[in-house]
Amino acid sequence: MSSERIAPEGRVVTFIDLGTNSLRMLIVRLNPNHSYTILSRQKQQVRLGEGEFEDEMITTAAMDRAVVVAKKFVDLARTFHTEEFVAVATSATREASNQNELLHRIRQEAGLDIRIISGREEARLIFLGVVSAIHLSDRNVFCIDIGGGSTEIAIGDTQGYTYLDSFRIGAIRLANQYPCSDEKGIVSLEQQKTIHQHVRNAIVHAKAAIRTVRPDCFIGSSGTIMNLAEIAEKALHPVNESTPKSNGHTLKYKELKKVIDLLSPLTLEQRRKVPGINPERADIIVPGAIILEVFMKELGLSEISVTSRGLQDGLLVDYLSRMDSFPLMGELTPRQRSVLQLGRSCGINEIHARTVTTLVLEMFDSARTKKLHDFSDAERELLEYAAFLHDIGSFISFTNHHAHSYYIIRNSELLGFNDREVNLIALLARFHRKKSPRKKDLGATILDPRDQRVLRLLSCFLRLGESLDRSHAALVQHVRFSAADKTTARLEILARGDCQLEIWGIESEMRAFSKAFGRNLEFSVKDISLS
Repeated sequence: MSSERIAPEGRVVTFIDLGTNSLRMLIVRLNPNHSYTILSRQKQQVRLGEGEFEDEMITTAAMDRAVVVAKKFVDLARTFHTEEFVAVATSATREASNQNELLHRIRQEAGLDIRIISGREEARLIFLGVVSAIHLSDRNVFCIDIGGGSTEIAIGDTQGYTYLDSFRIGAIRLANQYPCSDEKGIVSLEQQKTIHQHVRNAIVHAKAAIRTVRPDCFIGSSGTIMNLAEIAEKALHPVNESTPKSNGHTLKYKELKKVIDLLSPLTLEQRRKVPGINPERADIIVPGAIILEVFMKELGLSEISVTSRGLQDGLLVDYLSRMDSFPLMGELTPRQRSVLQLGRSCGINEIHARTVTTLVLEMFDSARTKKLHDFSDAERELLEYAAFLHDIGSFISFTNHHAHSYYIIRNSELLGFNDREVNLIALLARFHRKKSPRKKDLGATILDPRDQRVLRLLSCFLRLGESLDRSHAALVQHVRFSAADKTTARLEILARGDCQLEIWGIESEMRAFSKAFGRNLEFSVKDISLS
């Protein structure tokens, strides 16, 4: 696989995860320019582990459901001209004594080969999927994924994982092991205590190991955890309540306790109507919540971040990391990969984008040296990404492409960034041409006063950078602010050959610069091709 070349039209690969609760599918087109495009994500509940964990046998009904869904998904994948399938099975299949029968039926009836992975391999892939989407810096991250049959945890940093573990505790498994004594589905306090103790006993050795590693970032990545966060968001904080709402990306321990207290005394039918709940999880959500509650309590966590990334994404990252034609997977941070992926998937002019980015950063750095601004490397990084993506809106149309750039960036899944950062990147791209941000424009944004200043000043650098490569010929080699006082800032431009278009562009930005920085802009151009 590592030596394969990707055809000009791309190559479609489908990733399938046969879990204890659901069958998930991710269809991806790998592009020749080292980017990829997600064509489809699908999920269908199959309840493969339903009734299995007592005698370690997948029931005929569960097997039938899995085979039907697998066939439908494979048929769908083939409509996208899938050339390769990467399919794995987890807890329910790896523990079943009749696993060979299931795999044979799926192979014969759906034309799909599935490999069973171990719990530790599942944890590794989940870690890859989660970490590829977050900005870790130097943090040590703890990942937990609560599945139907097992729970996986992984700890690591940007260099890779340092600890992997898998536990035979899952939402379906515990619901089967400790069924409700009440036929209506009410979970009694006694039942909660029994499940709680079972989970504590299962993780007792891992708890000591986790505390030794001392992670400082905690992330939950399963459908169970996502649904618990959604319930906390919608059921605990109605819109008309003055209590601050969760942002949907974190789940607090005290909220999780309230969710358990809310759901447990309800009948199954009542539970299905709780705001935010996935009705298909109503019968297993409480055991799943207790698993998370025990982990958070034992580790002393006040909150945990929530992500939709998981095993499927890890399969994709693992696949790309083994390909020679995707060398950047291991060399770039999640943020850098995400920005590069977005730009290339929209076919940006990468030479122009990199030229503008270089010039913009030279201006930012020299301006900071001359005390024209006091922004940190955090703002510099956002400016760098905005400069690289500023023309991405041309993918829709050159006319008003600055507005299209804003829309694409704001609505794309830029991994590793929070909402504030995405919004700033999008707004910087929005104001790279046409009118510079006016007071009414800044007021219409959701930015606080400090970020409004960030936008006003940094957009000046981006507009100047765009002007300095107006011809898209990379005539300007370097630029820097050589001097600045209270009334004037001086810009030195080093170019090769005649750059009259660029000079006119700079002249058109002088008034906007003066308004933003409170100084007049002066500049000089040196033709280095003559020296």
